[in-house]
Amino acid sequence: MVSVLLLIGLLVAVFVGFNIGGSSTGVAFGPAVGAGTISKVGAAVLMTGFALLGGVTVGTEVVKTLGGQIVPQSAFTLGTSIAVLFFIGFALFLSNVVGVPASTSMTAVGAIAGLGLAQGNLNWAEIGAIVSWWLFAPVLAFWVCGVIGRYFYPRLVESFAISQSEGSLLVLDRSGTLPRPTLGPGTTRREFVGTLSVVGIGCYMAFSAGASNVANAVAPLVGSGSLGLYDGVLLGGAAIGLGAFTIARRTMDTVGNDLTDLPILAALVVAVVSSTLVTVLSALGVPASFVIIATMSIVGLGWGRATRTATIGDAVRGDQPAVSPGALAAESDDAPTVGGEGGTPDVTEHKAIGEEEPEDLPKASDLFEPATTARVILLQNIVPAIATVASYLLFRFAPVF
Repeated sequence: MVSVLLLIGLLVAVFVGFNIGGSSTGVAFGPAVGAGTISKVGAAVLMTGFALLGGVTVGTEVVKTLGGQIVPQSAFTLGTSIAVLFFIGFALFLSNVVGVPASTSMTAVGAIAGLGLAQGNLNWAEIGAIVSWWLFAPVLAFWVCGVIGRYFYPRLVESFAISQSEGSLLVLDRSGTLPRPTLGPGTTRREFVGTLSVVGIGCYMAFSAGASNVANAVAPLVGSGSLGLYDGVLLGGAAIGLGAFTIARRTMDTVGNDLTDLPILAALVVAVVSSTLVTVLSALGVPASFVIIATMSIVGLGWGRATRTATIGDAVRGDQPAVSPGALAAESDDAPTVGGEGGTPDVTEHKAIGEEEPEDLPKASDLFEPATTARVILLQNIVPAIATVASYLLFRFAPVF
């Protein structure tokens, strides 16, 4: 019976990791795949390797938190571990049905908290610390991206703008004794460095996803003693890789080709800020929500860009323009892309903040739907709440547990 339960637990853990790999790979490498700088197979290989690296190095701290600090390790029997993993997997399924990415970290904490509430052994101090970080990190992400959008984004546009040349990025020069790679015909150093940046940031996001999310797939089994710490991390990393090679192909198409309102440069800014915060929190043992932190980063960057026509004095007096906080407008014909039609714009003298005319800035209403954003944020918080309540009811009233 124990062997059958363990097999079921392993299958559920793989299912959770499989879904995490499917969604995370699209977010991390969708822009690079959409720009044609890397193939889907190459993206899957990089996702698997860097997610596993993040899980082995930083993610072990999150496994320890979820597997024995929110509730005692003794609370995790094999049966309860399977039930907790079921709630996490169900949340992923529910979010896919409604088309909203749910936070697996918040859902995992909620399911484990429901277990602790039912058994009366919830570590309130640990839960308080985690929730405090959940409140602080998105606010920090908003303001960091807001400052970038308000003060630095126009210059980043000039510095990052890239024109994609025809043909291969690199070719082999066979004129010497040994073949050596050189830039392809028409490839500039600027294009080469920009392309590597897009792929490199994708790898960084994969590392961050592994650090934060591997624990969500295996922490209950590790807490119950059914798996060792590193055995669990390896299993979670392998499951994420399985998702990256299979269902992630569709999400990479969606993120890389369909989400046209978020320019490459804006996506990279959001990726760097979000991944850094998630990695730092994971190193501290805090299960962090990349989805919510990234959402607030997008809103912050848009708010910063859209309010450049207002000075701080205008904002204090309430005279700032009525713009939406999500004005992440697509750039002009000279947009900074790695694989689009944009070229390298001429260096221009920027007007001081507050001197630009409103028509100099993108219209927020063309690219941001407040009602949709509100629905996304609401559902991102409702799904973990559902997992918490369902977990509590199951563990409180089901005699088998």
